[in-house]
Amino acid sequence: MQYVLYNELSNNGNGKESLDKVKDKIQGEFEAVNVVGLNPAEFVSKLKAEDLVILCGGDGTLNKFANNTADLEIPCDILLFPSGTGNDFYRDIKEYYDDSEMPSIKKFITNLPTVTINGNTYRFLNGIGFGVDGVCCEMADDMKAAGAKKIDYTALSIKIVLFKFKTPRSWITVDGETVEYKKTWIASAMNGRYYGGGMKAAPEQDRLGDKLTCMVFKDKGRIGTLMGFPAIFKGEHVNNKKLVAIRTGKEITVKFDRPTSLQIDGETVRGVTEYTARK
Repeated sequence: MQYVLYNELSNNGNGKESLDKVKDKIQGEFEAVNVVGLNPAEFVSKLKAEDLVILCGGDGTLNKFANNTADLEIPCDILLFPSGTGNDFYRDIKEYYDDSEMPSIKKFITNLPTVTINGNTYRFLNGIGFGVDGVCCEMADDMKAAGAKKIDYTALSIKIVLFKFKTPRSWITVDGETVEYKKTWIASAMNGRYYGGGMKAAPEQDRLGDKLTCMVFKDKGRIGTLMGFPAIFKGEHVNNKKLVAIRTGKEITVKFDRPTSLQIDGETVRGVTEYTARK
């Protein structure tokens, strides 16, 4: 049996549309399953090796599925039909499949890295964003709650850099070596190359490798940071050594001197002062 999993709450509440789109691409019978309220253990227990799971959604839906099934053995293959707003995971892996519309993703969501925040541990697919990107997700959440349908994340980020964000002091430890930054705009731990809807934050990161990439925007003022920021969409920001620091390792701990919002694959966690990511 083929099982098509969709999230009715994804894509700004239009997740049911992804189910309608994928129907024409499936051969044979299938069962549609809404992941909202789904019991993961119960669902996985009925799967057989000859079955097929097709996930419809974006990074948020994938993140929830990976976390909910992390300790469960899934016997069959898993395909992805990307239908989110950002689709950074699909953007990162599609080169392995010659731009296949529904690539196999089981190997990419097995043994994922973890992030620990306030004593709670989560798995993540793409990256952790602490600083401007976390505040951007926080403000976007508030705008959605107020009824906004479309949000320009780039424009929102510019507004945050120019007017809202007060840079914290940070202490960033990668595999035991700590570096202090007086001004920290972004402090990310990346498992993939992309996050934020197309930002190529860690252009050399290999999600199948054994290390994470720590990417830091640091030390510049508002105008200097804003001028260097657009290069992130092509991954060229890493060439600006005065603005961006890149380090790789198996364990990354970031400490801020004041609470700031953080995002995990686009999902917001508010009021964070420290996180630790491990591969």
